[in-house]
Amino acid sequence: MNSAASEPVLIGIDWGTSSLRAFLIGGDGQVMDRVVNSQGILQVKDGDFNAVFRQLVSGWSKWADLPVVASGMITSRNGWFETPYVNVPTDAADLAAALVPFEADEGRTINFVTGVTTEHDGAPDVMRGEETQIIGAAALGFGDGVFVLPGTHSKWITVQNDQIQDYATFMTGEIFGALKEHSILGLLMADGAFSQTGFQRGVEAGLTAGAGLLHKLFHVRTLPLFGKLAETATHDYLSGLLIGAELHGSNVLDQDSGPVIIVGRDDLADRYEIALEVAGMTSKRAPDDIVALGHFLIAKSAGFLS
Repeated sequence: MNSAASEPVLIGIDWGTSSLRAFLIGGDGQVMDRVVNSQGILQVKDGDFNAVFRQLVSGWSKWADLPVVASGMITSRNGWFETPYVNVPTDAADLAAALVPFEADEGRTINFVTGVTTEHDGAPDVMRGEETQIIGAAALGFGDGVFVLPGTHSKWITVQNDQIQDYATFMTGEIFGALKEHSILGLLMADGAFSQTGFQRGVEAGLTAGAGLLHKLFHVRTLPLFGKLAETATHDYLSGLLIGAELHGSNVLDQDSGPVIIVGRDDLADRYEIALEVAGMTSKRAPDDIVALGHFLIAKSAGFLS
């Protein structure tokens, strides 16, 4: 690595609902330093995003003149500054052209990556932050294909020619939490180690549930009630059932697009890997910090980097 490439050229910020990540990025797009904390947009006291931003970059005061690119829910209606959406298909150049400059209280300019929207059956779909991750992942050689970003609201994204062509959002994680904590399905759930058998059984049920999903959900109650599923496995059975139904609804099973690229490294991503295997599909994992590479590529397309 030459000396020019080893100097920081950009600060990238991935500011989501529940977490905040900032990256000091070098001339080759590599992460030179990072700050990670739990100050997502819903955890910022009194909505004082300026204070959080100042503290976030205080350790990098030596590079106070670096451009800043930020993505994620920070640009939503509940965030710091709401930005408009760009339509699919979109790529790094389109996102660079749509950057929204915003001046923080101390005079520092933050360039916000705007959200992305699509529409299915007359209803809009939206995302903020995932587009930047996909730009980074595609540049690492994953290329065309289907990407899944597991989470509270999972995203299934189709990429062709390094462009985000289309995507769909599934509220799998949020529905799981609501059913587990606020419905009768959670009453027979007992804590225990991850039950891969219970999870796989749930995936198999979810893959074939179709219009019968609401019926099969009641089995989360009746299987342990009649001793046909251990109470310690019920949590994982519900998880598998919902993820299996998500796989079916994503139409990924009908596509010949090669391995599904999983963007994520936590135990939830592990579950998607297992679920795809149950469905007879292969998968690959995108590496950590791909969002920082997305910030770098968008900044480069915007002419911020020499």
